[in-house]
Amino acid sequence: MATSKNLVHLQDATFDQEVLKADVPVLVDFWAPWCAPCRAIAPAVEEIADAYKGRIKVGKMNVDDHTRVASQYQITAIPTLLLFKNGQVVQQIIGAVPKHRLVQAVEAAL
Repeated sequence: MATSKNLVHLQDATFDQEVLKADVPVLVDFWAPWCAPCRAIAPAVEEIADAYKGRIKVGKMNVDDHTRVASQYQITAIPTLLLFKNGQVVQQIIGAVPKHRLVQAVEAAL
């Protein structure tokens, strides 16, 4: 699986600094390796990371490895994408949605 160099791999320990204190909106993809819909949406998430480089930050968080943040944001289904702006969730997208739906959310946050 090719991954974008513009993706940030988030961890419980880095979440506050990378997401909540970011000076740009942050799209966080909560996923797991065994999740087929997560793998289906991954290319669209990577394309957005590349297309919006410098304007937003895009991160992926493996919910199996990093349970604290997933629990804190009550992630019960994956993929769930949360869009943060100024440390607050401004958009929640659940499921493998089409890329244009992700683009709409990102554009609304800019």
